[in-house]
Amino acid sequence: MWDLLRHLTILFLWLGFSRGSSIAPRIPSQNDTDGYSLLGTLQAPTFGHFLNGNQPWSDAKSTNPDHIPFTGKTRFYDFTVARGKISPDGVEKNAILVNGQFPGPTIEANWGDTIQVTVHNRIVSPPEGTAMHWHGLRMQKTPWYDGAPSISQCPIAPGQSFTYRFQADSYGTSWYHGHYSAQTVDGLLGPMIIHGPKHAKYDIDLGPIMLGDYHHKDYLSIVKEVVSVTNDFKKYVPTSDNNLINGKNDYNCSQITDGTKCTPNAPLAHFKFHSGKTYRLRLINSGAAALQRFSIDGHKLQVIANDFTPIVPYETDVVSLGVGQRSDVLVKAIGKPTDSFWMRATLAANCSRSTTLYGKGVVLYESAPQNAKPNSTAYHLPEINCANDDIAKTTPLFPITPEPNPAVTQVINLDFKPNATGNNVFLFNNQTFRANYNSPLLLTANQPNPKFTPENNIYNFGSKRTIRIVLNNLYVAVHPMHIHGHNMYILSEGDGPWDGKTLTNAKNPQRRDTQMLRRYGHIVFQIEADNPGVWPFHCHIAWHQSMGMSLNILERPDDIRHRTIPRVMRETCRAWDRWTKTHVVDQIDAGI
Repeated sequence: MWDLLRHLTILFLWLGFSRGSSIAPRIPSQNDTDGYSLLGTLQAPTFGHFLNGNQPWSDAKSTNPDHIPFTGKTRFYDFTVARGKISPDGVEKNAILVNGQFPGPTIEANWGDTIQVTVHNRIVSPPEGTAMHWHGLRMQKTPWYDGAPSISQCPIAPGQSFTYRFQADSYGTSWYHGHYSAQTVDGLLGPMIIHGPKHAKYDIDLGPIMLGDYHHKDYLSIVKEVVSVTNDFKKYVPTSDNNLINGKNDYNCSQITDGTKCTPNAPLAHFKFHSGKTYRLRLINSGAAALQRFSIDGHKLQVIANDFTPIVPYETDVVSLGVGQRSDVLVKAIGKPTDSFWMRATLAANCSRSTTLYGKGVVLYESAPQNAKPNSTAYHLPEINCANDDIAKTTPLFPITPEPNPAVTQVINLDFKPNATGNNVFLFNNQTFRANYNSPLLLTANQPNPKFTPENNIYNFGSKRTIRIVLNNLYVAVHPMHIHGHNMYILSEGDGPWDGKTLTNAKNPQRRDTQMLRRYGHIVFQIEADNPGVWPFHCHIAWHQSMGMSLNILERPDDIRHRTIPRVMRETCRAWDRWTKTHVVDQIDAGI
């Protein structure tokens, strides 16, 4: 099957680029650069408003996102996770891929569908466990399929398979990724599109545009330095090597000094515009650490959704995205048929470290030559405070007012210090997190009289139905904070500590699953405790997760104890136990 897919990929690329294009001889190297993925090529598919027929919903403004439909349809996917060589920017790397693709295959479904993904762990040389997280989906009926090892499940042992089955309980743009240590950094990721109620008019959905800072070294080598006993800032704040758009960018091969194979003039991502048309772009920051600033020279961006929440549209030149965040934007193709423009993903230099701050893609209008090199001018990007757009700008289309008097308010102070062994760790109220892969917290919570350890970093809110968290950042780093199982009402965000009273758009605040926390700043958010489970809340910077920057919300524990958890979850743990009895798990970091 893989040989057939490879030949078809090469054929599609050859057909698309061979007509008079000066880059035609390089196109078969698509399999070397990004495996079997077509993202970033002119052969990448576009997407409709709905799968299989006409959409059954009214518009997003009048559709309650908490009233999830049940369609009765199941969308099936089969993922083989294995190592493979790729060269996204021309530099060869041994990656961890889904079905030999970087980025991985696109999951597409309708709101209310069931998504079933069977994951085969074929990681060898060396073997590793794995697990897959479905970013932003709330898993309201299936918290055991959330995909966080040590929390909702045991890892999938090498040579084993595991089937996730869950409802598409939100709609819009997101992604899936590995949640075992920092496997995502080695390529274990891909986009998700879930069609739902309409909330904007456009002609063509160009689909996912994945933006990510990129490392040439394998993730484990980087993690070893990050968690080492060191005061070297350059080790615990790694420098990325490039910045990719849909898995593509070029790299200056003269910078390679260790003998790694590097092929110059790696192809950039290409996108096709037709004059007068309006396009939907699904922006996803799927990187390791860096805040992205996305723009297209000479074009305005109309933001219509943040994460899984449609919002009242607003116009901007540049969209800022922390790791894990998504924004859907509309772009009007205002150029002439022969025009070409640069698409840009720019890393904020004061927010992250990289030897290559600028990712580029090419927007070709319908009559532009396919080897055109734009001469368009970038927007001026002023220095930023490493935050998202002002939350006062982001008004959800469907209004929901959170409880003004939550049942509990928890203040959490975030800091960074060396532990007793001299290893640097992040702390929530002076406690760091470390995973126990053999004992998932959800399965523990399902037992009578469950016992937790300090390293589980559990926040037990009992039967409380509304939870407000005040998160204060006492350290110089910025953090894209992501919650599993929920959308957060973002009530306040800014510099310094919260004043205890100021709320933004209190009657209809921004709702999202990932929110930037400024250096020495704060976030105040609230959730409805309507989803019994154990839900991680963590920074989405890979290296910060490795240093323990995660806590777990224990939500309605009495309800968890009375739930019937599928037998396959314990069977997966037994398979992991058997494997770990004959193999040493090299868990050098926090584990997720």
